[in-house]
Amino acid sequence: MSALAQPLAANLVQSVDWLAVAPPTLTAVVALAVLVGDLFLPEARKPVLGWVSTAGLAAAAALLLPLLDHDRSTFCLTGTTRACSYTADRFTLVVQFLVLGGALLTALLSVTTLKDGNRRYPQGEFWFLLLSSAAGAALLPAARDLATLIVALEVASLPAFALVGIRHGDAKSSEAALKFFLSSVTATAVSLLGISFVYATTGSLYLTQVADRIQHVDGQLHTLAQTGVVLTLVGFAFKTAAVPFHFWVPDTYVGAPLPIAAYLSVVGKAVGFSGLILVTVVAFPSYADVWGPALAALAALTMTVGNVAALRQQATRAYSAVRLLAWSSVGQAGYLLVPIAAAGYAEDPRKAIGSTVAYALMYAAVNLGAFTVAALVGRTKELNRLSDYRGLYGKNPLTALLLAFFLLCLAGLPPGIIGLFAKVTVFSAAVDAGLGWLTVVMAVNVVIALYYYLQWAALLFRTPEGDTTEHRVPASLTAALALTGAAGVALSGAPQLVLRFAATGLF
Repeated sequence: MSALAQPLAANLVQSVDWLAVAPPTLTAVVALAVLVGDLFLPEARKPVLGWVSTAGLAAAAALLLPLLDHDRSTFCLTGTTRACSYTADRFTLVVQFLVLGGALLTALLSVTTLKDGNRRYPQGEFWFLLLSSAAGAALLPAARDLATLIVALEVASLPAFALVGIRHGDAKSSEAALKFFLSSVTATAVSLLGISFVYATTGSLYLTQVADRIQHVDGQLHTLAQTGVVLTLVGFAFKTAAVPFHFWVPDTYVGAPLPIAAYLSVVGKAVGFSGLILVTVVAFPSYADVWGPALAALAALTMTVGNVAALRQQATRAYSAVRLLAWSSVGQAGYLLVPIAAAGYAEDPRKAIGSTVAYALMYAAVNLGAFTVAALVGRTKELNRLSDYRGLYGKNPLTALLLAFFLLCLAGLPPGIIGLFAKVTVFSAAVDAGLGWLTVVMAVNVVIALYYYLQWAALLFRTPEGDTTEHRVPASLTAALALTGAAGVALSGAPQLVLRFAATGLF
């Protein structure tokens, strides 16, 4: 009996590559340290937790450097069939860099927000939740089985609900958190149902094994397998804020603390899109005839609804600047979906999704920069209307120039060269896949977006109204502006730093 059990026990023993899992692990350890430290620090010393969290995120990002040499996998089956739950390949490292870099910039924005909040934010809980969400987001692109994928998705999402509603005594914040929670729970339930169907038909949760077995399911299980694929994709479409699953975005961004809105717009999208890429390109390539056309239709619908809604924002409406960024992020999600849809038609789908990652890196840098300026203006203009940006150049020339540059990058106009080239790579992916109609839809949407981005940029240089006093920029916001500005300028000067992913792929 023991002789028979010994091989089984040996198969269950797994070695752990601690270097491969170091970035999300360190982030989680720092989160626990911050939570414990909050119990012992007096209220006057609590701001130090913010700097500890920022340093922890920077250290976690630095741990990506030793992983650049070659791919590493851990938590693997040790039997005849090799399949792993965690893989640190190029795709993983690029998305982890985006996630940890976005979380680091969010932390820099949050330091000032918490200081200005006059004790409306529980600092220890805030930093613990932010780091916990970042740890889950960093884990997700490395997940290579459906169970780990869902666990990472929820670890990234659950703290985000609390962060949206963490502001004490704010009904708007609580309402935003509730809408975000209900939509996300629905997405998770749909995904879990789909994954259960996939497991029932394939007998495995590992993405590579699912890809092999789902092609050969019994005829009587074929409908169940198809339903599982569709439900899994619908669940991830919620996470990417694709239309018609986008309804939570504007109210959530307005109700959340501004740094958390920035976090959701970049890191939240990275989580959704990396999960979507893994389930389509890695797990369900044989169902490309199902998810390719579906994602193409979603891309067209998402970019159109997002850009038209952004175009309709009124300059004098409360929070119109944040709402415009929210609707703009929905429109940008449509562009990000295009290469994934194109992968369904391409001969090498893993190469096609490099365009999505290249575009996401550009979008992350400049969108976080735009939110940083919004956070700066929001310190003195609490309603954060577009009209509040009128004459910003006269009050703070450098900040106005940076915001104009970020907006031109998002629009795809010089000197925002990286925005232009990133859009060209997305167009190229669609053309190569034979999706001519989608390139036409995207071209129309780029023109629509040009109008509202340029309209906002023009406001910055008009004659200012009211108070023209220049206000001091806190050190943390200065650092965030410097980092995002430097990233945008560097990528515009050397766009090949990210565009090579579109040419060579990531897997």
